[in-house]
Amino acid sequence: MTTTATPETTFVTGGASGIGAAIVRAQVARGDRVAFTYWSSADEAQALVTELGDRVLAIQSDVTDETELAKAFAQAVAHFGQVDHVVANAGGLLERVKCVDMTLAFWHKAMNLNLTSAFLTCREALRHMLPRGTGSVVIMSSLAGHDGGGPGASHYGAAKGALLSYTRALAKEVGPQGVRVNAVAPGLIATRFHDVFNTPQGRAAGVDRTPLRREGQPEDVANTVAYLTSPQSSFITGEVIEVNGGMAMF
Repeated sequence: MTTTATPETTFVTGGASGIGAAIVRAQVARGDRVAFTYWSSADEAQALVTELGDRVLAIQSDVTDETELAKAFAQAVAHFGQVDHVVANAGGLLERVKCVDMTLAFWHKAMNLNLTSAFLTCREALRHMLPRGTGSVVIMSSLAGHDGGGPGASHYGAAKGALLSYTRALAKEVGPQGVRVNAVAPGLIATRFHDVFNTPQGRAAGVDRTPLRREGQPEDVANTVAYLTSPQSSFITGEVIEVNGGMAMF
């Protein structure tokens, strides 16, 4: 992994566990300082701070609340000086619900968690990056953004699909000001997400459909994010990097 010549700061939402925690570790490994948000995973957040030391800052924040998120960014800037890279990683399926049974309140909750949180994160990031004329943003989408996801995941697929278009729109909007915006779309990754929302049979079938014949690891996604926030990707923007082992090709 390429290390940065001078320490930079990465801000990660939903960074206490799973893919988010792997991103935090990868950014620290390459030399960054990392501020990450969490909501209910206080023990996991503290464990990550204990593991990585003073190069990380854990901030409890509801990333669907614009006031709380602005305070989280301000806290990161006060602690580390500035924010160079932002990873809008927070999100989740919540639960599997068929459209016919879905309430409007649940739909709004899913959109807030998966789509609105990314918008708020990107907006706050740009308020810090655009005046300096530099920075990179990575948005976490999903294979479900392309194929709609599994049964009962229409809300999740819709939000993750919207993030693909949002990534491209934002890249065109802020590229002239020196800020890059890309997305990562993971497929079957061995995390708690699939422990909760998948079955052993479903995961095995997913592996069978994957040319590389394995589940991805959180580090596979994290290393892609590290590349997209590095100088080596300085001419890449508006792209979606598929991290799915070839399960689906676009």
